[in-house]
Amino acid sequence: MVTAAQPLYVLPRPRAAAVRHLGPNWYATVMGTAIVATAGAALPVRVPGLRPLCAAFWALSLLLLAALLAARALHWRHHRDQARAHLLDPATAPFYGCLAMALLAVGGGALTTGRDWIGLDAAVALDAVLFTAGTVVALAAAVAVPYLMAVRHRVTAAQATPVWLLPLVAPMVSAALGPLLSPHLPAGQPRQTLLLACLALFGLSLLATFVMLPLVFGRLLTGGPPPLALAPTLVLVLGPLGQSTTAAGNFADVAPQVLPGPDGLGLGVLAVLYGAPVMGFALLWLCLAVAHVARARRHGMGFTMTWWAFTFPVGTCVTGCAALARHTGLVVLDLLACALYLVLVAAWGVVAAHTAHGLLSGTLLAGPRPAPRGPRRARGRTTSGAVR
Repeated sequence: MVTAAQPLYVLPRPRAAAVRHLGPNWYATVMGTAIVATAGAALPVRVPGLRPLCAAFWALSLLLLAALLAARALHWRHHRDQARAHLLDPATAPFYGCLAMALLAVGGGALTTGRDWIGLDAAVALDAVLFTAGTVVALAAAVAVPYLMAVRHRVTAAQATPVWLLPLVAPMVSAALGPLLSPHLPAGQPRQTLLLACLALFGLSLLATFVMLPLVFGRLLTGGPPPLALAPTLVLVLGPLGQSTTAAGNFADVAPQVLPGPDGLGLGVLAVLYGAPVMGFALLWLCLAVAHVARARRHGMGFTMTWWAFTFPVGTCVTGCAALARHTGLVVLDLLACALYLVLVAAWGVVAAHTAHGLLSGTLLAGPRPAPRGPRRARGRTTSGAVR
């Protein structure tokens, strides 16, 4: 039998036993790696060597995606009981939105940076496949996860966490990355259809987020700080904020070629009038989240997979600031995008190092620890496999 202390590289056969506790939250590693490439390509400055480095990050995200898809296929084949348990666990089921966002992030990265290595034609083909698959999974997760929460999970408002936003923000990633494919479609109806579909995805995700976010904010104010292990998930709120600002900017970029006339100009105005206040709220939330994470760290917060929340959401704020800078010409937004990108790269380095160590030691793929006995429960601990 595989024990929790065994390193990954000495696991006995069948090797499928190693992926029993591999949850959908692991797709966050793909998202967090791909956004380093996409955000770097969006920066308003050109640093020597940055673009090849971004292409390398994209290639790494592609390899991670392929490895995780294979590992998760083994998981579903050999551990269907655990896979069903993940779907019925309100702490784990929302992470199925990460699968959609991983597919979309790698697909979008193919067009922004990956084309330097694989060529434009291959990048367009790869993005078309991953964008289509990711959008289908995103829509399925946006419907299925809230349905399961309502009829099977039986959650309460006191249990609200930013993790609940994950399946709802996935369609926004589709909305933000869809316009990248627009120039590669025939002019006329195909481009207009794609743009309007992305606008519909934008509205779907935005309105659902507006419904869910008050629950998260209310729980934070009235229920006290989250458990220590969940403190990093507060950063997840930045995802829909930065991604929607990115989407509005990308709509404005392609609108003149797709919707000539007042409609195209209107999307340019939307990029500024929507993006500026939303990024203002994103900066407020970033400060709030940093304060809570610093508090949790002082109280003994250790590494868990929730630390990957420090990557993708921050990256969407980089692309959001860069989009807003393009449409306003403000240097201060250029500087903010660069500063946030430095934070993103530093966070990725720290989290990736901890993840590699946890994989080699076997702790991250071990089963969840049993809840401590006694009348008092240790704060910051969880029995959910999603956090590990």
